[in-house]
Amino acid sequence: MLDLNEVAMFVQVARSGSFAEAARRLSVPSATVSRRVQQLEARLGTRLMQRSTRKLTLTSAGESFHERCGPAVEELIEASQLHVADSMEPSGTVRVAAPTSFFGFFQMEWVGAFLAKHPLVRLDFVLSDLLVDLIADRIDVAFRGGPMQDSSSVIRRIFVSHGELIASPSYLEAHGMPTDLEELREHECVVQSNAGGSVTWYLQDMNGVQKQVRVSGRFNSNAQEVLRKAACAGLGIAALPSVLTASDIAAGRLVRVLPQYTRAGRGLSFVYPSRQQRPLAVTAFADMAVEKLSHQDGVPTATAI
Repeated sequence: MLDLNEVAMFVQVARSGSFAEAARRLSVPSATVSRRVQQLEARLGTRLMQRSTRKLTLTSAGESFHERCGPAVEELIEASQLHVADSMEPSGTVRVAAPTSFFGFFQMEWVGAFLAKHPLVRLDFVLSDLLVDLIADRIDVAFRGGPMQDSSSVIRRIFVSHGELIASPSYLEAHGMPTDLEELREHECVVQSNAGGSVTWYLQDMNGVQKQVRVSGRFNSNAQEVLRKAACAGLGIAALPSVLTASDIAAGRLVRVLPQYTRAGRGLSFVYPSRQQRPLAVTAFADMAVEKLSHQDGVPTATAI
């Protein structure tokens, strides 16, 4: 079997006309080029070049071999050069997994600016509140909240957030503002889907003491974005991450309920499927997302590591 390195060196010598020039172009010692060409001749069982102190010429066998393999080797060299050039600039598809509420706090303008800056990159978002299999679903990077347990993945913390109780002005006008946690039992609460129709909210007071209260309501969903919209529509009190509710509170669509209580911080992290070298496009997108989310208004104690 032929050695492609030997063939490539032979082609370079034939085109440059000397071992010294071929060695310079290949950035290897001249003796290495000469030795590898001799090894190629030994494999083929024929002399490919006539060497003298002043001149190097191809034999008839060498000319025939060069005519057959030269174009193929040239294509390989060109392809490798194109690959190196492409690798210097982010390119390719980045497949991103994120919760359904993702674009409630991740601005589409950021996506547009990123794509304009990197014209060779394509973004493919997979939105689901279920944990996708990063390998099976060919995910390059996933946004996930809460504590990370998968030690086989690579985790990059974006920020630490907290949850808060919120409701619409119309709901509070109709039902009143609760003054303590126990009153939440008497209110309509929009909660994560549960077969029993009720859940326990674990909250912390201003001193860090944990409290709990059992709440229920007639509207449930497994998607936080749906719960946010339900709260805005006046369907009840919700407990949601502050990053999801900041813009609604600023616009007056929601107001904080019992602001002295917060839910334990969940935060947001990047999860990569492996520790292997990541494409530049994936790294560029991750860096952009960290930079934007770490400076977003309404995100408390933002940290990027």
